[in-house]
Amino acid sequence: MIQKQINTTIEIYDSVTELPGEIQKLMQSAVEARESAYAPYSKFMVGAALILDNGEIVKGSNQENASYPSGLCAERTAIYAAGANYPNQKIKVMAITATSAKHDVLEPIAPCGACRQAIAEYEQKQEEPVEIYFTGSKGKVIRVKALLDILPLAFDNKFL
Repeated sequence: MIQKQINTTIEIYDSVTELPGEIQKLMQSAVEARESAYAPYSKFMVGAALILDNGEIVKGSNQENASYPSGLCAERTAIYAAGANYPNQKIKVMAITATSAKHDVLEPIAPCGACRQAIAEYEQKQEEPVEIYFTGSKGKVIRVKALLDILPLAFDNKFL
């Protein structure tokens, strides 16, 4: 038997105000996207914003459906919009924020497993990592330099 340890490094900021100016603006775009979330069932609104390598910002928000799980998360909404509208542009940075009508969201909200897999696909496609910042409605912000920092042993096309 061989044992292997998997380590990950994250950066934690006390608030959005500690982030570089460009990232603060991107996080504000994610907040704006969050405001357009359609979440009548969960009351949990998520916004995501991407910076592409041409400087374009693409936003997405979660979109629920009474027929679970037909809805779509904010991260995949943004990624797929970027892929459809800017197919030759690379995703450089992603910002994610979440809030709830039921309670304060004080902890950073990381992408779900399906969104992590979608982000991993785009990292592989573009052969470059996507830097990710995520937060709740206020408070701490977590930064990872690449999706693989939060999804080790990811499934990709080399297995097909």
